[in-house]
Amino acid sequence: MRYLIALAFSLAVASAATLKSDRIIGGTVTTINQYPEMVQLLRASGNNFFQDCAGTIINNRAILSAAHCTIQFGASMRRIRYGSSFRTSGGTVITVNRVINHPNYDPRNEDNDFSILWVNGNIPETATSRPALLAGANYYPADNQVVWAAGWGHTIAGDHSSMSNQLRHVQVWVVNQGICRQRYANRVVNDIFGRPRPAPITITDNMLCSGWLDRGGRDQCQGDSGGPLYHNGVVVGVCSFGHGCALPYFPGVNARVSRVVGWINQNR
Repeated sequence: MRYLIALAFSLAVASAATLKSDRIIGGTVTTINQYPEMVQLLRASGNNFFQDCAGTIINNRAILSAAHCTIQFGASMRRIRYGSSFRTSGGTVITVNRVINHPNYDPRNEDNDFSILWVNGNIPETATSRPALLAGANYYPADNQVVWAAGWGHTIAGDHSSMSNQLRHVQVWVVNQGICRQRYANRVVNDIFGRPRPAPITITDNMLCSGWLDRGGRDQCQGDSGGPLYHNGVVVGVCSFGHGCALPYFPGVNARVSRVVGWINQNR
């Protein structure tokens, strides 16, 4: 789930929104053959499992995802579906034997929102499943560069029935870090009585902002959390949170992969 951030007013935009878990908004359908690095994270519910997050294959036994997807739902609560374009069928479903959350993960602002899941067995390298290329320590896409997000999440913010059964992708752009930081610093939400109050969120250097700034209509949303953000085929981000989905004023926020390459290499 990409986190939504509570019913809110922005200083510049009056809009109902929450810290979001993500699905792709404003995108088009695609196939797993175009994104063979992507997997679904399935979560236990009674005797069944349902998709609520996504992840990226980083080798034949490990998946990179978001800590907010796994901090309360550990290995026994998780399954991985790989090799399928579809949210509820196809591919192969395997179990998880270990979850490693980033030691500096901070749920207050989703800083260091990374987790690694070790699976039982090996994920084969095929046309529909293979390890991703990850950003190196010095890989920083410039402002306004095209990036791509993909996932099975909501296509309408807050509407669970809008979860996409087929993988979708969307083109967005890297948003200047200073602009993103300033907009989330100015965030205002309504309390239970409908009164606006400041609710800033600190955007750190461990985050990468993306979207269609001041236009809106394209974004990740609930259900896309943990999935990859690509720049020229390289995974530069992990879908983390946002104020609403696809709003003009607020970009989406991803965990920045280049900041934790050492940790990933030590734990994959």
